[in-house]
Order: sequence, then C-alpha cells, then structure tokens
Amino acid sequence: MSQENKGQKTVVIGAGPVGTLAALYAAQRGHDVEIYELRSDLRDPSTVPLNFTKSINLALSERGINAMRQSGKPELLEKVFGETIPMYGRMIHGKNAAGELYEQAQVYDVHGRAIYAVDRGGLNKALLDELDAMPNVKLVFNHKLTGADFKKRKAWFEVAGNPTSTGRNREIEVDFDFMIGADGAHSAARYHLMKYARMDYQQEYIDTLWCEFQIPAQESTWHVEERFRISPNHLHIWPGKDFMFIAIPSFDGSFTCTLFMPCANFDRLEADPNSVPAFFDTNFPGVTTLIAPVDLISSFKENPHLPLISIKCQPHHFSSSVVIVGDAAHAMVPFYGQGMNAGLEDIRILYSIMDKYLPTCEGDLSTIAAQREKALEEYSRYRKEDAHVINDLALQNYVEMRASVVSPIYTLRKWLEETLSVYVPSLGWQTKYSRVSFGNERYSEVIKKSERQGRLLIMSLIGLVSSPVVVGAALALYRWRKVTDLTRGLLRLRTWFGWKTT
Repeated sequence: MSQENKGQKTVVIGAGPVGTLAALYAAQRGHDVEIYELRSDLRDPSTVPLNFTKSINLALSERGINAMRQSGKPELLEKVFGETIPMYGRMIHGKNAAGELYEQAQVYDVHGRAIYAVDRGGLNKALLDELDAMPNVKLVFNHKLTGADFKKRKAWFEVAGNPTSTGRNREIEVDFDFMIGADGAHSAARYHLMKYARMDYQQEYIDTLWCEFQIPAQESTWHVEERFRISPNHLHIWPGKDFMFIAIPSFDGSFTCTLFMPCANFDRLEADPNSVPAFFDTNFPGVTTLIAPVDLISSFKENPHLPLISIKCQPHHFSSSVVIVGDAAHAMVPFYGQGMNAGLEDIRILYSIMDKYLPTCEGDLSTIAAQREKALEEYSRYRKEDAHVINDLALQNYVEMRASVVSPIYTLRKWLEETLSVYVPSLGWQTKYSRVSFGNERYSEVIKKSERQGRLLIMSLIGLVSSPVVVGAALALYRWRKVTDLTRGLLRLRTWFGWKTT
C-alpha cells in the first residue's frame, strides 16, 4: 500500500465488521486510526449485544469476501474461512398431502457456488485482532458519541463507567481529519450528520418481528459432521406464506434459528406461550423433532421479539469530514443476506474512489481535504442508487422466501434461467440471486439485467405459444378431441338404444 495522507487522523465510529474493515483500509493507507465503540471489547464473551441476543447469523457472500480480499491482508480471509460453513442452497421443509414430512433442496447456483454461514463474533474477532497488531491503530471501547462539529472536525464522547463528581460520565473531546460512521441502524454519526447535510431520510418498520431459537448440536459423536441434526450445507426454510422459520448452521454443530412473523401473530402467542409447540406443528412441521417443545416455549418467552427496520438516506457525507457506511447509511431487512456484504462493499468502493482522487502523498492536509470532498461527493452519488436497490430487493425477497419458494412459476423461471446459463453461456444469462450473491456488479445493474431477462422470457414464451407450429398442433389437438368426443357420444347412444353393428 502507498503511504499517502500519512499523518491524517481517521476516526471510525463502531467496531462491528464494517467499521473494523474501514479502519483496516484506512490504516493500510498510513492513516492514524482510532475506533470508538459504544460497547465493551466485542471479543469478550460477556459483552452484551445491543439487541440483547445473538443477532441473526451472518451470510458471507462474494461482495463481502471481495472487500476483505482487497484489504491488503491476505491472511484475514484464511482466518475467516477457517470457521465458516458453505451453504449451497435452500432446504425447503414441509408436509405433503399424505401427511409425510419432506425436504426439498433448491441450489443457489447451478455452477455450484456457495454462500458461507459465519459467526458474527468470530468475524469481528478476526478483524479486531488484525487491527490490534497494527501500530497506527487505537481501539477505544465503552465510548459513546454524544456530539460532533463537522466544520471544526471535533467529536465528543461519553466514557462509560467513569463518572465525574456530578455523577455523570466523563466526556472527552477528540479532533479528527475524517470520520467514518459505521455504528448501525440507530447511528449516532448519522444523527449528528443530519444537522449539517441536507439529508433526505426514510425509515420504515415492516409489520414483522423476529425471535431467535436454537437447534442444539448432537451429543458427543466421533465426526464433526455428525453433530448436525439436519444438513449443514443448506439454509433451512419452513415457509408459511405470511411467516417463516429459518435455520442457519453454526460451526459447533448447532443451528441458529429465527422466526419471522407479523406482529398480530406474536400477540396471539404471547397471550398463550404454551400454544407455541402446537403452532409450530401446524405451520412448521418437523421443528418440534429438532427443538424440544419446552425449549421452544422458553426461547419464545425469554428471547426478545425484535422489529425489522429499513432505512434509506442521501447524501451519505458532509464536506470532506464525514461519511456514513453500512447500516448507518442503508439498513435493510435480512432476507437477501446482503446487509453485511453491502456494508463491506461500501468500504471497498469508498476507498477505490478516494484512491482515485488521492493517489499520492503530495499536498498538505487542506489540499488533501479538498480532494477528499470531491471523492465523497462521487461516492454518495454512486452508492445511493445501489443502496436503495438492494434495500428494495431485500424486502421483496421476504415474499420469495416465505411463499414463492414453493410456487411452480418461481421454480419454472429459475429452471429456465439456469438452463440458459449452462447451455447458452454466451448469452450471459444468470438468475438475479446469482448476480447479487456471486458477483460484484452494481446492484442497480443487476436489477436492470434481471428485468430485461424477465421481459425476454415472457416475449419468448408468447412467441412460442403463438408460433404456427404450436398453433397448428393446438388446433389439431382441439379437432381430434372434438371428433373423439363425437365418437364417444355415438357409442353411448348405440348402447342406450341397443343398436348393433354388423
């Protein structure tokens, strides 16, 4: 890495996966980096997550992998992949007309590519450990951002557990050249940015809550693979039309499970938690053979029922002093598995644009700031469209996961697109999911190509149905059936009247 901007002080708010990757990119470019995190050290098992539970397991796909690959730390991916599980598709669970349980696998990609189940804590630890070893990085925990002046480039933090004589926690002032806000959906950095930038902001809570459950690992077996009660290489889905239950494998053999359901359904079960096992037997057949009914009830009662938020905003920056990334800029529902991946991709794109405007270490800090402002303007314009698209796709995919996965039309289109991808590769045909999860093209380009493919498929089917050969065959079939029906009618009359033929 080049040493441009040496001496520049970059402050990162938030030490989650996106914030730590941002700090790594900045440190690799010679910046003096300080990371401020509201919570205690996230590597400490006693640190309580902000939502008071494990968050939904993370799905790592190509965009996130590529962002880490380009961080300048090749050993980072080795550490991360050391504790991931490849998932090659969905496993749909249900009950057939005969009352028998079934599993139906749906591959993600006809070429055999996979997404990876990754533990958030393990990923965070790998990134924090990399930063800990860098001399120009300082990790600061238990510090809450309480104020910021983005014109004077000053920030104020409240230090937890360090009260003054008045009983309030002590506050410190920090100077910076550049701030990156990566502090999640309820971002303090975004809150203070909105006082300076004329930001368009949209927030939506969908009518769905989520609650976490767990399928325990099998007890002491000789082989690691045998610890899994169901296939470890699939994302398991019990679709319920208006709700769904999913299970994602963990490295220890357990599965982290999540119930997604409208608020009204949660209200009914909260009024009678003992009815939870019966509800699962009706709507998610087979789950009570994997999770004991008593554990279903206790998890439902003890784990919080949390909302899902969708956030869009623009711009993502102010002047040369601050930019927000990840959920702080575009929080999305988890149904495309792209929340973290899009956030990690933010960092790759942000620094690729900044590297274009700041290719060398020439110039003083004011010159560098002027160039950085141009870079941030371009980044905001470029990223806004893609952030909004993946946000919308994530909402749409909820319908696909809870209902469309069992639809014949969905299955037919998937089969057609995959067949064209395999047998006519020159067309560049891919499913929308493959483009999103296994490539790095812009989300906005993905949706344009997917819509074009959809139009071509419809036009081709219309053309096929209306072709002379098909029309002629249909007409011949119609006439044959008419003749056959007439013949059958005459035979019935003969029988009724006792007519005989010689």
